[in-house]
This record gives sequence, structure tokens and C-alpha cells, in this order.
Amino acid sequence: MSVILLLSVSNMPVKMPSFKGLKAFESAARHMSFTKAAEELNVTQTAISHQIRRLEEELGIKLFLRQKNALSLTTEGHIYFPRICAIFNEFRHSTEILLESCNKSTLTISTLVSFASKWLLPRLASFHENHPNIDIQVKASTDLVDLRWGEIDAAIRYGRGDWPGVHAHWLMSDEIFPVCSPALLKGARPLKRYEDLQQHTLLQVSGLTSNDWNLWLEAAGLPCALANGSRLTFDLAMMAIQTTIDGHGICIGRTTYVEDDLRAGRLVRPFDLSLPTEQGFYLVTPLATASSPKIAALRNWLDSTIRHSRSLP
Repeated sequence: MSVILLLSVSNMPVKMPSFKGLKAFESAARHMSFTKAAEELNVTQTAISHQIRRLEEELGIKLFLRQKNALSLTTEGHIYFPRICAIFNEFRHSTEILLESCNKSTLTISTLVSFASKWLLPRLASFHENHPNIDIQVKASTDLVDLRWGEIDAAIRYGRGDWPGVHAHWLMSDEIFPVCSPALLKGARPLKRYEDLQQHTLLQVSGLTSNDWNLWLEAAGLPCALANGSRLTFDLAMMAIQTTIDGHGICIGRTTYVEDDLRAGRLVRPFDLSLPTEQGFYLVTPLATASSPKIAALRNWLDSTIRHSRSLP
């Protein structure tokens, strides 16, 4: 008689691979680069390569395909990476919550230069009053920052909210309409009819908003050629608006950038017609930290401040 003995090993402990190796793997797979992983972890590229090779030896599984000018994950690497990435994201999130509960924290925000100048900075004092334990750093830039590097906690971006790999929270949209200095309406050249625009310098902003004048004229049922006269183009909305306040032309404005100047009387609207925009402003954060206390504080403050601002006459 033969006896077959089956042993269950499901409860036997699995030897954990080295933490350094896992950390190197997670960073290299996220960036798909040993060089960028080395920069992020402040070690040499050789150290990253050694740590990952040791991890592969410990697992007995090859995780990367190393080619001359390219790096890619093996099938096993593709299976392993999402789980390891989720664990490290949880480490980061848990550590951030711990530190925020014990210390004064810093919240670094990236946004457009004009948005920072014309909307965010004039309102930030109220955030500090409500959250004195959070220091704010604002980095104004026209570049689309990469939130994966960890240097930026949140970004306020303009677009459709369809950026991959991040959490995008809707903030507000704009309307497009002409604005000018009150003094301009009292000048020698009238501005009572749409056709009177031909007698003035039109101010506009390049980039995403460069077509605003044509869009508004089309909505008004007017030919775009009506605005073919003298124009000044700026790369920043804040420059165009200040030039308008100084009385040097008529700007095609957007609500977010001109609402404070309209309330203060520095600008006026010569015509009533407004054109809604399809895009808007979003608070964009890394997926792993979207619900952290300081991000939640910023998000709630922005929502409340926007509601209050848009409710004012």
C-alpha cells in the first residue's frame, strides 16, 4: 500500500524582500527610468541597479527588461508594480497625516501666474486665518507641473479636467466679455455700439485664450473682421488687464481675472453680452494624497470662497 502525504504550506511565512529593493523598484517602475529613480531617492544610478538586481535575486523573478536605450517591465513586473505602488502610496499618505497631526505643515500650490496674481493671492489671507497651522507656498508658472515628483502638493489648472493619473476637482468656469477703463467711455471716441470697437485698440492674451475676441464677436453675430484693427497681445492676462485699467484699449476679459477690478470700479463692461466657456479651473492633486487633511482644507476653502465671490453683485 502506498500513502501520499499532502502538506499544506499556506500558513508558512513568506520571506520579505529588502525594503530598499522594493523602494528602488517602485520608483524606477513609476518613472520607467533608473536615472530618475536615483534622483528621486538621492542615490546613484548604480545603487538603484544593484538594489533592483538584488530584489530580483531574492524573488527569483526578473522584473525589468534592460535594453540598450530603453527600460520596460516584464510580465511579472507589470503584475507586481501596481500592488507595490499602492503600498508605498499608503506609506506616504499615512506619514503625511501623522506629521500634519503633530506639526505645522506646508502646502505647496502651483498655478498660472495671472490666476495667482488676480484671484488667488488677494484671497489667501482668509485661508491662513482659518488654517493657521498650514503654511502656503505658491509657485506661479505657465508650465504644467508633474505632480508625481512630490515637490507640489496641488495645482490649480485650466482645462477640461481630463489629465491622466491625477484627481481633478472642479472649481469654476469663466465667461468671456469685453472690459475697459471707465475713462475710455468718456473719451472722444464713442463706445456705444459693437461697431465702435473698430475705433479702439483691442487687447488680448496669447495661448489658450488667443481666440476669445473672435469667439465673442461670433456670439454677437458680428464678423470677425470687425476686430481686425489695432491689437496688442500679451502672454499674461494680468498684463493685458493692467494695460486696460490704464486706459490703453479694450480687453476681452474672463470673469476670474476681472471680477475684482469690476467690483472696484477700475474696469467696466461696455456691452452686456457674455459668452460661457467650455473649460474651467480645477484643483488637481496626486491620487494618493487627494483626501489628506491639508488638501481637503484647501479644497473646502476654495469651494467656499468661490461660492461667496460669485454670489457678490
